[in-house]
Amino acid sequence: MTISLTQSPFDTNRIDFERMRRDRHAKLLKAMQAADIDALILSGRANVMYATGAQPLLTDSARDFYQPTMAAVTRDGATHLFTPYPEGAAPGFSRDNVHAPFMPEFEDGVRQMADRLKALIGPALKGKVGVDDFSAAMMTLLPELLPRATFVDPGPAIGGARLCKTRDEIECLKTAQAINDNAMYDVYQRLRPGVRQTELTGIFLKRILELGATGNHVDPIWMVPPARLSDGPRMLLQDLAFPLPTTGRILDEGDTILVDTGIEYMGYASDFGRTWLCSLDPRPPKRQVEAYKVWREVSLAVQAAARPGKTGGDVTRAALKASGGRKAWLKQFYIVHGIGLDSAEAPMIGTSLGDQFDESIVLQPGMIMVIEPVIWEDGYGGYRSEDIIAVGEKQPEMISTFPYTPWEPYP
Repeated sequence: MTISLTQSPFDTNRIDFERMRRDRHAKLLKAMQAADIDALILSGRANVMYATGAQPLLTDSARDFYQPTMAAVTRDGATHLFTPYPEGAAPGFSRDNVHAPFMPEFEDGVRQMADRLKALIGPALKGKVGVDDFSAAMMTLLPELLPRATFVDPGPAIGGARLCKTRDEIECLKTAQAINDNAMYDVYQRLRPGVRQTELTGIFLKRILELGATGNHVDPIWMVPPARLSDGPRMLLQDLAFPLPTTGRILDEGDTILVDTGIEYMGYASDFGRTWLCSLDPRPPKRQVEAYKVWREVSLAVQAAARPGKTGGDVTRAALKASGGRKAWLKQFYIVHGIGLDSAEAPMIGTSLGDQFDESIVLQPGMIMVIEPVIWEDGYGGYRSEDIIAVGEKQPEMISTFPYTPWEPYP
């Protein structure tokens, strides 16, 4: 019998879900006003959750493809939900505005969509209409069926609204990460030579649900990377291929494990990344200790630079200085990504978009930063972890809590 090392489900009384829904809706309407958008037609899961508070199902992806949960929002605040899962509507959302789902992949479904939208929000369809995702049938037919609409990209407006999280959103993110981090103690306890990757997945999924997770959105990754690029698959830029999916592989003594998992709590994502050693006596090799030290210095430098008014360029320069002036992380990766209702969202810092893009990002309180450089040296391996912080009024708040086992003795 295995005794769990982690606590029971978390107390979430500090989160006011109805206030969070109202605050998000108000921010979205403000963004629509600033962008001069009259109506939104949304099918992106995260955008629908943000606009309505609905909880779409994370299962049955085939049905979700042809019968997604969608939303329509007008500049004056009218909001309608179209869903095959009406039970997922937020408690405070008007049941008069919950409708049967659309079928946007089919021409007849798009015609029915246009008729329904004209009946519900007709006047708003005579102006600028933001659509976050067109199916082929929507792209073909909506301009004909809604001839007075001017279709625009709502991404910048929606992204701007979602960029800085409210206090309730941050508490949801902290809860999601706490569930993930705590479940990992149970997984780490079982990490031994002879265990299968899929066994670790089973332990993890069972424990997150016991702790109160409302879903899992990243197929848990327990990747054993090659020490040499010539031994394994490579990316387009000839860097390490990461991450690779989990299989029934049996882990051996001395395997390096790149761990990556992500769960959900009320739609909000966690992101767990650590480097573990599969061993009865885990002692990191010297070159991997050096990689860990570089990663740790970069993470601390990014945290020090994460202040309101600083730019993404400031963050990138701090990371480069901490790594000795060279880009020590994988070319196809970034230094920082955001997280929220999507597991990776703005801000994206230290990407291949370059210095000008980084300088355009101005840090603000409520931004969430996942610090994730992957330090790698061909022939020796490397180190990767993820630290999540929330930009505060004065200094960042650490959200990740799991230790850097077994690397802590090497500051």
